[in-house]
Amino acid sequence: MDKGSQTTAAAAVATTTTSNSSAFSFISKGWREVRDSADADLQLMKDRANTFKNLAASFDREIENLIQSATPTFSVPAIRQSSEIDFMKKLQPKISEFRRVYSAPEISRRVMEKWGPRAKLGIDLSRIRSAIVAEVDETEEEDMYGIVEFNKFKKDRRARFTEEGQFGDWEPIRALKTRLREFEKKNASVEIFGGFKNSEFVEKVKSSLKAIIKEPQESKDVPPLDVPELLAYLVRQSGPFLDQLGVRRDLCDKIVESLCSKRKNQLVLRSLAEGEPPTVDSDKINDELDLRIASVLQSTGHCYEGGFWTDFVKHDVSDGKRHVAIVTTASLPWMTGTAVNPLFRAAYLAKSAKQKVTLLVPWLCRSDQELVYPNNLTFSSPEEQENYIRNWLEERTGFKADFNISFYPGKFSKERRSIIPAGDTSQFIPSKDTDICILEEPEHLNWYHHGKRWTDKFNHVVGIVHTNYLEYIKREKNGALQAFLVKHINNWVTRAYCHKVLRLSGATQDLPKSVICNVHGVNPKFLKIGEKVAEERELGQQAFSKGAYFLGKMVWAKGYKELIDLLAKHKNDLDGFKLDVYGNGEDAHEVQSTAKRLNLNLNFLKGRDHADDSLHGYKIFINPSVSDVLCTATAEALAMGKFVVCADHPSNEFFRSFPNCLTYKSSEDFVAKVKEALANEPQPLTPEQIYNLSWEAATQRFVEYSELDRVLNNEHNPAKAGSKIIAKSSTLPNLSEMVDGGLAFAHYCLTGNELLRLCTGAIPGTRDYDKQHCKDLHLLPPQVENPIYGW
Repeated sequence: MDKGSQTTAAAAVATTTTSNSSAFSFISKGWREVRDSADADLQLMKDRANTFKNLAASFDREIENLIQSATPTFSVPAIRQSSEIDFMKKLQPKISEFRRVYSAPEISRRVMEKWGPRAKLGIDLSRIRSAIVAEVDETEEEDMYGIVEFNKFKKDRRARFTEEGQFGDWEPIRALKTRLREFEKKNASVEIFGGFKNSEFVEKVKSSLKAIIKEPQESKDVPPLDVPELLAYLVRQSGPFLDQLGVRRDLCDKIVESLCSKRKNQLVLRSLAEGEPPTVDSDKINDELDLRIASVLQSTGHCYEGGFWTDFVKHDVSDGKRHVAIVTTASLPWMTGTAVNPLFRAAYLAKSAKQKVTLLVPWLCRSDQELVYPNNLTFSSPEEQENYIRNWLEERTGFKADFNISFYPGKFSKERRSIIPAGDTSQFIPSKDTDICILEEPEHLNWYHHGKRWTDKFNHVVGIVHTNYLEYIKREKNGALQAFLVKHINNWVTRAYCHKVLRLSGATQDLPKSVICNVHGVNPKFLKIGEKVAEERELGQQAFSKGAYFLGKMVWAKGYKELIDLLAKHKNDLDGFKLDVYGNGEDAHEVQSTAKRLNLNLNFLKGRDHADDSLHGYKIFINPSVSDVLCTATAEALAMGKFVVCADHPSNEFFRSFPNCLTYKSSEDFVAKVKEALANEPQPLTPEQIYNLSWEAATQRFVEYSELDRVLNNEHNPAKAGSKIIAKSSTLPNLSEMVDGGLAFAHYCLTGNELLRLCTGAIPGTRDYDKQHCKDLHLLPPQVENPIYGW
């Protein structure tokens, strides 16, 4: 048969296990026939060869060799399939040798010269077509398993002889042809088995087995870890513990760098070879160390399946759309940064329509609303406050944002001047929406959090630090001791409950897993005011008719102390300089009396919205505050095209790139900057500067620095990035994750004790929400299982 037919027969053999058994049974029977017929035929040929002894000596020797090599000794019992296969493998090359020898023209000529007339006879065995057409017929009597059997093998072989004479039917030649025909018939079974062995089916089975049983990769090529590498990895993974002990992160990085000096030298040589500057930063050393550890573990075949605290039960996106939950610590109409900025973030994240967004804000009882919200504004229901929030937002953005607003119980702390969550805040987010979580002020939200761990409930948790609490606490009684304790508590809770932390500026505490990035934008209304001012100036109109002003909540920590100190020290240098001050607050009376006592030229006015028409005519905004993380009023003033005079401080780092931002390093420099602003006109903002101040740019920065783009696009496979990173999650045990889980468990146990909560400043009764919250939010008492949230 041809190769195509042979491949078809082999594929048929591989279809089912039963068909394979039938094929082997047939082959076994054929081999036994070959054995019997071979013995008889070879014996006959031996007898006839003896008569040719004198004239065909060479012919006798070839026959004797064939008898000795091709006639195996078989035992009478049934032969196993493996021995049969071995016999045919040995027999197959002998058949080819037999053909070659006895098809030689010299042998046939010498035989015919003795036994026949003067006729030349040639046996052209090379032209014998050694192929068997295997046809697989489906018999009508198949059993219930649909077994396919080999019905028959048809012979399609023709032996052609070239004869010069009349001895085509000579008996020895005819007998030889018959025996060779039988040999080739039985030999086809070996060819069939060989085709089956080399078939595509067998190759697929082999590849599948190799995929299932993975051998350690490059185990011989990866050298074992040395002691410095192990110590470096231990120091780096012990960062959480060392951080709690007060060991700075940069010190740990230096220890790791010194231990990895050999690796550092290799990186320098590699950079020189690639034509790059020979500089190696700590991040690159850490990446190389991770790659080294992971490659060694992978070479041993080790697979890390999670630690003691690891919870792999996470939200599965069933509707094909991601869910983002934003949790914050304040809400409108309280005009504070943690109420306004998360609201804009939710609106612009929802505007892209790539994900569903839920904003979770605190709900205050009527008594707390009267203490917090301005102008005696109160709400009788969450629905009423939600309508107020949506109207305020739509008025400023110019579009209707499609996102949900939910409420969680909260209580106002007069001592801390902030809202403390009551109960487990995470339970107010439905399980179907627990995908991505943004914690606005993660340290604040988790000081007294007693509930499920955020990183266990959500796939990705991002914390955004708004407030420099350490700066405020240092101003209080025993501030140094309190700041020390709060610093380590902040490290504790952010490490235990966040995957990633964003700090708006370097003025905040250096927290674990954190990076610095301004992810806040400016209300579009201020950008429109700036555009209007630029148009007026192009027309030659006077855009600014007033001098300088300051706006902020009237508490000493918001820059009022620094402002009064600067003006009092340089009262003579700024003779004639008048400053209007807008603000309300707890320290208003004390601030005003101090300014009056020092005879400062300050005009105090009630607080108002920064976009109010009465503030458009001012040319200079003064902001001496060093307690802010990122002053929203500074960004708004720059957006309106004004000069801004502010301190050379990490909180103002983002604004230094704007030409209208004048920073001072000393009190004398403050006087010089004020005079410079009074004598000149602000420069118009460029389109790039306007975009950098917008919420579109802020949202883009947030998605990038929070790694939200990777999470939203499901880019968890490092191979997609085209880098040489090994998937450490499947090979590398992470000590940090185990430490984080232990910290979360310890925090849960401690916050469950009411006495410890009260000793650390918690509001009594905030471990669970009270009856008034149940009534306002239509909740069941906390001890009763809530069917909505699954308590």
